[in-house]
Amino acid sequence: MFRLFRWLRNTVVLMWLCGALAVSTVALGIQALTLTAQVATATASASAAALRHRKDMAKAVSKAKAKARLRRVLVAIPIVGTGAAVAFETRDFQNWQTVHPEGTFSDYSCEVASLSAEVVDEVLQDLPETVRPTPAMVLSQLPECENLTDPARFTVDQ
Repeated sequence: MFRLFRWLRNTVVLMWLCGALAVSTVALGIQALTLTAQVATATASASAAALRHRKDMAKAVSKAKAKARLRRVLVAIPIVGTGAAVAFETRDFQNWQTVHPEGTFSDYSCEVASLSAEVVDEVLQDLPETVRPTPAMVLSQLPECENLTDPARFTVDQ
């Protein structure tokens, strides 16, 4: 009789253990499916956002290029170009000054000169050699600035 109770007790414990393992297996399977669905949703959302960002960046770059092209055309017209160039610079300076209220036009000029110095060689190399200015002439046009090469001094907002 004692053996029968021990066998019954072991059987009940084993059945309870098998039931608990089966329930936890099903619960973990459902949780794995839920997490897989969440990861798939997040991945699809990230891919869509990356594609949208890429399209927005391409549109912004195209818009900036068109704006620069229009500026060049307007500046090329003698009378209109002078007024447009003054208006563009005034607006850029005012935008810069909202970020740097303590800055002066001299600070703005120095910052623009330091940023422009980085790309001026590329632009000049694109010009025909007959109209390309000499490096000495270009350097003589740059304003005298303190810390002209310090990029952390200010930032120009376009």
